[in-house]
This record gives sequence, C-alpha cells and structure tokens, in this order.
Amino acid sequence: MSLTTTTHLNFRGGARAALEFYRSVFGGDLAVVTYQDARNVHGEADQVMWGQVLAGNGFHVMAYDVPPDLAHDRGENSFFVSVRGETVEEVTGHWEKLTDGGDVVVPLGPAGWAPPYGMVKDRFGIVWVLDVVSEYNA
Repeated sequence: MSLTTTTHLNFRGGARAALEFYRSVFGGDLAVVTYQDARNVHGEADQVMWGQVLAGNGFHVMAYDVPPDLAHDRGENSFFVSVRGETVEEVTGHWEKLTDGGDVVVPLGPAGWAPPYGMVKDRFGIVWVLDVVSEYNA
C-alpha cells in the first residue's frame, strides 16, 4: 500500500492567480474547475471550486476559493509548504521566482541541517520553506 499527501490551499477569491503563479514557478499542468463549470451555486461563478498544479518533477498543489457563505480565516503560521530539492541550483531557481512580490522570512543560505535553507511568504500570503535534502549527522 502507498499513500501520498498533497497540500490543499484555501483562498478567498485568489486561487486561480495563485495556481497560475505556482505553475510559473514549478512547471506542470494546471487544471481548474469553476463553480460555474460544476453548476454549484454556493460560490462565485468564476472562482475555483477545485484546482491543481501537477508537475512531472513531483510538485503537486491543490487549491480552491472558499465560498462566501463559509468562514475563512487562515490565521498566522497555520501551515508552511515545504519544497525539498536535490540540488542547490534547483532550489535557488524556485526561490528566485517565489520571492517575486513576496517577503523573505529567512534568507536562502547555508544552515546546520541543509546546504541551502530559506523561508518566504509569497505574494498570496503562503509561507514556503525551501531546502535541499541532506544527510543527517547528529
């Protein structure tokens, strides 16, 4: 048996823009179903009822726009999206794109547990942690 997990991000009207941005950062295919497409009257017709970016490099994120009749409060530091790469170059490329319009929380650089490690809050308010897999030496 095998399980996988996928980060599912919830927005209030910004899901499509966020998914398009993440596709520009990580590549892959974008799929979006709007509330209108699904004939679901609970949301705004052109907003995302279900969407995802799925890339051949292993990146996968899902998102939707929370309907106006449901509460939505993301809170502070309620989650991070962690992206681990195999090389510094790979992670640096994604870092440079994610920081465009975002705020660096921890600059990308060497850390005791990873050759590069960094944390950025992107232009959509999502906090990303990027690093390179390294061997643990206690």
